[in-house]
Amino acid sequence: MKFFHSHRRADLGRGDQGPTGKKRALRFFPVALMLSLILSLPRLTAHEMQPAYLELTEAPDQTVSVTWKLPYFKGKPLPIAPTFPDDWENLTEPNTSPLGNALLMRWKVNPGESPLDGSAISIDGPRSRLTDVLLRANLQDGRSVTRVLRPEAPAATIQFDAETSTLLWDYIVIGVEHIIFGYDHLLFVLCLVLIVRDRWTLVKTITAFTLAHSVTLGVATLGWMEIPGPPVEAVIALSILFLSRELLVRTDENPGLTERYPWLVALSFGLLHGFGFAGALSDVGLPEDQIPLALLNFNIGVELGQLAFVAVAIALTTLTRKISPKINQVAFKPIVYATGIIAAFWCVERISGFWA
Repeated sequence: MKFFHSHRRADLGRGDQGPTGKKRALRFFPVALMLSLILSLPRLTAHEMQPAYLELTEAPDQTVSVTWKLPYFKGKPLPIAPTFPDDWENLTEPNTSPLGNALLMRWKVNPGESPLDGSAISIDGPRSRLTDVLLRANLQDGRSVTRVLRPEAPAATIQFDAETSTLLWDYIVIGVEHIIFGYDHLLFVLCLVLIVRDRWTLVKTITAFTLAHSVTLGVATLGWMEIPGPPVEAVIALSILFLSRELLVRTDENPGLTERYPWLVALSFGLLHGFGFAGALSDVGLPEDQIPLALLNFNIGVELGQLAFVAVAIALTTLTRKISPKINQVAFKPIVYATGIIAAFWCVERISGFWA
């Protein structure tokens, strides 16, 4: 099945005497799409908004240790902060230290008459700048609870006696959000969809990509292998640039490497993308007593988001082809050029960040 005809040039001038409104829209659609993507460059910084992490641990003396990991946004910590019950008092000043793309703060509080179990916790800050916050609460008897506080619901009451097994859903949701807002991973998958025109081959290619990044995600998250994040992110941008070039130069007589061996290319680059996923997961944090489950659920969420994106991409190309066979043909090169430009921008931005 062919999604786009990359080796043919659309003859836009033929038969356009007195064009209808539909033809005018078709003519300007690729240009408008390309301009909108290029103008979005400042906003398309992949994984720009990482979740914050709040951990509350009860000590034998009934005090509560607070760990607050606050992600950076455009070089500055997000203007959000946790809010505790009114009778909680700080026993120590926050000990602040940088941690990758986040600011880490630790301090102790006296919960007074409001113990950790049953306390209401909320996140305050400008609503337009709030991000998800992963809340982890631990009692001294070993019980724990995990919640995700979202911009539309930034508060929760910690209840240890209620059903607390929300880890499955929470980390699945985090995984879905990461892939949906991970524009670099999505552009890579989009390029695979455009290159691999047979659906069964596409299924095998996406499966190879999935298996590869699942392996390196697990290896890196468990600490068995460590690669610095900035070089990984730069190579991920290069992988998109590589696929974009292959889309532009391929012909039926001279197919590119990815078109000839799609699963091998997807497998190779998938290993690198897995390290990128691991970096995002480390920013969120993992509960020490449930690392395998949280890792599995995060990966499930990533795959669900990825499959949803592939399904939407295929559905759109099929729909536009039925509306007008020319739309996919005319839009192909502008989309690929815009993807390549964005990938090149990311590559330069990330390489320059090595010395920032």
